[in-house]
Amino acid sequence: MKNYFDLSGQVALVTGCSTGLGVQMAKALANQGAKIVALARRKEMVDAVAAEITKEFGVEAIGISCDITDTDRVNAAVDEILVKFGRIDILINNAGTGAIAPAEDITDAQFNGELNVDLGGTFKVSRAVAKKAMLPAKYGRIINIASMYGLVGNKVAGCAPYHAAKGGVVNLTRALASEWSSKGINVNAICPGYFYTPLTKETLDSDFFQQNARTMIPAERYGNEGELDTAAIFLASPASSYVTGIMVPVDGGYTCM
Repeated sequence: MKNYFDLSGQVALVTGCSTGLGVQMAKALANQGAKIVALARRKEMVDAVAAEITKEFGVEAIGISCDITDTDRVNAAVDEILVKFGRIDILINNAGTGAIAPAEDITDAQFNGELNVDLGGTFKVSRAVAKKAMLPAKYGRIINIASMYGLVGNKVAGCAPYHAAKGGVVNLTRALASEWSSKGINVNAICPGYFYTPLTKETLDSDFFQQNARTMIPAERYGNEGELDTAAIFLASPASSYVTGIMVPVDGGYTCM
């Protein structure tokens, strides 16, 4: 029997992999046999995640501390991975941030910071991984974690920088897919809806958001842990060989209305 989603022997780099959705997706890929590189700024946290993944799934996993807005550190991190494993087959660009305030009160620092992390960081890691690992190997799967807010606006919580940055990630995905797909690198994006993370918990638990979820989301609930994993597994696998440049909303139907 063929396992279409077997990732044994492949190496997956997941950014923002210290908490939340990044850790969940890393574990999903580890469950399919991939070796994992957990990358985030806090060394002790990514080391703990890597140890937990190795213990739970029996695959090799390492943690690397890196600020994805720092080009030199990104290049050094990719070099370190290649020395250790010799390859990077899968990249999930998950690291991000979010400033919530009315647009008229957003500061330049908030706006520029968000673009620098969510959009600039996604590009810098993609560039380094493609140039050093995937283009030479003529194979790769890049999955950018955008957002349903990269596809639409919203009236519930002002976060204009986040919309702008994630909208940029959406079209960056199309641009990189256009350039790299003929060279064996498929580039796609997942656009999550409302999922609990350390960044979103306080907002999602508010009475205002809870009430609005029932009218804004056709499924009438937030996403549960694990409901992003299967989209990531599909786009990371060789089974998605003819899928590139697409956005996959995993949002309970939010963007269908």
